[in-house]
Amino acid sequence: MAAPPLLLLKDIRVEHGDPPLLDGAELSVAPGERLALVGRNGSGKSTLLKVAAGLVRADGGSRFLQPGTTLRYLPQEPDLSGFATVRAYAEDGLGPADGAHRVQYLLERLGLSGDEEPGRLSGGEARRAAIARVLAPQPDILLLDEPTNHLDLPAIAWLEEELGAMRAAMVIISHDRRFLATLSRAMAWIDRGRTRRLEKGFAHFEAWRDEVLEQEEVEAHKLDRKVVREEHWLRHGVSARRKRNVRRLSDLHELRRQRREHVAPQGAPRMSSFDAGGSGTLVIAATGIAKSYGGEPVVRDFSTRVMRGDRVGIVGPNGAGKTTLLRMLTGELAPDSGEVAIGTGLSMVTLDQKREGLEPSATLGEVLTGGRGDQVHVGGQPRHVLSYMKDFLFAPELARMPVSALSGGERGRLLLARALARPSNLLVLDEPTNDLDVETLDLLQEILADYAGTAIVVSHDRDFLDRVATSVVASEGGGRWQDYAGGYSDMVAQRGRGVEAKAARPPERGAPATPAAAPAQAPRAARARLSFNQRHALQSLPGEMDRLRARIAAAGATLADPGLYARDRAGFDRATRELAEAEAALSAAEERWLELEILREEIEGSG
Repeated sequence: MAAPPLLLLKDIRVEHGDPPLLDGAELSVAPGERLALVGRNGSGKSTLLKVAAGLVRADGGSRFLQPGTTLRYLPQEPDLSGFATVRAYAEDGLGPADGAHRVQYLLERLGLSGDEEPGRLSGGEARRAAIARVLAPQPDILLLDEPTNHLDLPAIAWLEEELGAMRAAMVIISHDRRFLATLSRAMAWIDRGRTRRLEKGFAHFEAWRDEVLEQEEVEAHKLDRKVVREEHWLRHGVSARRKRNVRRLSDLHELRRQRREHVAPQGAPRMSSFDAGGSGTLVIAATGIAKSYGGEPVVRDFSTRVMRGDRVGIVGPNGAGKTTLLRMLTGELAPDSGEVAIGTGLSMVTLDQKREGLEPSATLGEVLTGGRGDQVHVGGQPRHVLSYMKDFLFAPELARMPVSALSGGERGRLLLARALARPSNLLVLDEPTNDLDVETLDLLQEILADYAGTAIVVSHDRDFLDRVATSVVASEGGGRWQDYAGGYSDMVAQRGRGVEAKAARPPERGAPATPAAAPAQAPRAARARLSFNQRHALQSLPGEMDRLRARIAAAGATLADPGLYARDRAGFDRATRELAEAEAALSAAEERWLELEILREEIEGSG
């Protein structure tokens, strides 16, 4: 016989407009149960969790908590005001029978001393303090709203392990699919104000959701009801995209195979972004770049090549220098030493992790149109704002909603919509998955799968990187970075471990990045080296490629004259031959340069 629930919500109704945000929602939490609470951004997940915590009074329905049950709630935005130190804030959550020693243990594991002043904390540090506060009492029920927000990969892995060892019942909202799949044993899905429940973990969610929506469509046809076109797209289009992603998975494997061929080891839907035109084959070439702050190396002797069509993930603990590396690769920040060569014809669009630039009083429609009429210029072509909104899963009636009323995930989706309307062939995304729901993550994955250009992504989302990345650049500590072909799981398999917490001290100069896998060093005299001709070619080829591009541009300009063929047939033929010869020579030069770069890195890596 099943144990009676510790917490029971029945027929919950919350009216935040018409239709109600929640209308008949239910939630039951038994002892030791681990429940993933899922739903689209703005569906009411956080509101239902606040009702469960007793912080929000519902407009209808009932809430029952077993007498004597201890419950702790982790909000998305913890408030530490009124406390002198982080330790005082964390200890304030303890009950009469709880000991303060666990608070100190948790703070230390989360990278805090406890003596920090709350007013000086970053968003990530405040989140860590709040996690220590709710975990310290070891309550009967934990209600966790986006616990992995602002946490780096080592902290997420530690939190998974800590929560997995606890006996408390848990209800978890998270955009991190790997985190949910690891911890959940059942699901509650908020859909159009109501909840549906499945007694399986989150790994089964997408297949279950698609099955439910398809069955609904069948039932609608049986009843001879007309499915409203916009609603059909907003809901059932998700299922269609999911099916297309099965094909895209094989495409990703092919991209990763191609990436492996030119990555040299170092040391051991309608939803679309709009192409600004093709870049060159080589997008970014970094050679021996380095950067230090205050004498501490952030990037040390790093070399890589990013080719057209690559999707490169950058991973590492907080403070490792991911954003610094990203800024150097894109030319925004000059390295202290080494060189970054940026390819030709690049048009870059950036989405940073701060996601600033949204005026709270502006409406969703005004953000997309710039406040000018009802047209969005997408890739230089006008589209009606309501049509473009639908591509990003926004219902038409939200066009006049102010930004201040949007959830964090909806704001993230809006920024994506605005950024991706701009023509580009290089996307630079710094933590794009923060606060996004599963369906919006599917949308972003599809955008990247269909994107004709190149993408560089900084992310702590392991599942997202597995689904989109063709290679991963990982921090090895002490300013060392290494390029691995494949997604996050491929990196772990090659490396033998995941991303680890930033070391208190960088390794000594000359220490290998991965000691267990580092080959024994050969005597200097026995090492392979480039020949004089190879070194000369490596130095001279970039200039030769620039001259060939100038010839191509000149020949193209000549052929652009519409009257040339009739006026000067011989001149037309000469320009045509010149264009073909220069393009063939450029392709050969690029290939030769890449071969020599791979050889150089193999030699330096083996040394």
